[in-house]
Amino acid sequence: MKVRKAVIPAAGWGTRFLPATKALPKEMLPIIDKPVIQLVVEEAVDAGIEQVIVITASGKRAVEDHFDRARDLEQVLEKKGDGRRLAEVERVSRLADIVFVRQKDQLGLGHAVLTAKRLVGDEPFAVLLPDDLIDSEIPAIGQLIEVYDEHKSGVVGVLPVKREEIPSYGIITPKSLTRRVYEILDLVEKPAIEKASSNLGIVGRYVLPPEVFEALENTGAGRGGEIQLTDGLRFLLRQQRLLACELRGIRYDVGMPLGFIKASVDFGLSHPVIGPELRAYLVKALGLVEPGEEFPSTVALGEQGGEPWPDVQP
Repeated sequence: MKVRKAVIPAAGWGTRFLPATKALPKEMLPIIDKPVIQLVVEEAVDAGIEQVIVITASGKRAVEDHFDRARDLEQVLEKKGDGRRLAEVERVSRLADIVFVRQKDQLGLGHAVLTAKRLVGDEPFAVLLPDDLIDSEIPAIGQLIEVYDEHKSGVVGVLPVKREEIPSYGIITPKSLTRRVYEILDLVEKPAIEKASSNLGIVGRYVLPPEVFEALENTGAGRGGEIQLTDGLRFLLRQQRLLACELRGIRYDVGMPLGFIKASVDFGLSHPVIGPELRAYLVKALGLVEPGEEFPSTVALGEQGGEPWPDVQP
């Protein structure tokens, strides 16, 4: 069955960005001129997703308003003759069939996904976490959909993570199938470094079978007293095969201030309008040229991924 639906959990508090997120949902923080959640929705649409189910909570009304029509704003832009911005505002409201569901109790990522059960129904679906922004030629979720279409098994996105960051991720025990595709033998949420079987960490992209809902319903509270999606997948693994796909692209953890700044800088440098001026400013600010010297046409900035261990594969 074709993957037509995507679930985007957007109900978190955004405490790492306080006080900025006291009244503004963290998913609405902009990368240049687009909020993070719009970039994630665009990724889903570019991969062929037809319906997007956004899981929200109290205080997240701005997310819903962003994808709604803003008729007053459209009229103002039309009167000003600002056709470019008018077209973009109208495009946002037509991006996809977007449905909003409230997670009334914030009991973890697994619980947020479970909230979408009725709308997803009995079909495979994608999950995209807005904290993970992945810049790639082929949409990250599209890479997983390709693997699902070939193998007809649930797929999670993984990337090598730095050794010291392992306790912050769900870590898989992989068995290599092809260059970037693994069969998952086991997966553990936030293991100690010495107990990790690899450095392949689960990042925020999944294509899951509908049976995951029953698995989540049978999953008790895990770390932090929450229902962890990784724990639900481990329960599901007892019943059916799960795969992992090492994603191609640059991943930014925009749920953290530093990752958000890195994404803003890199996306800004590639922006057709502000890119050249931003590049010149950064070169000067970093002291890469002496006063009076010519600015170089390019500057290497940013970093990606982590250093893989030699024994990633068992």
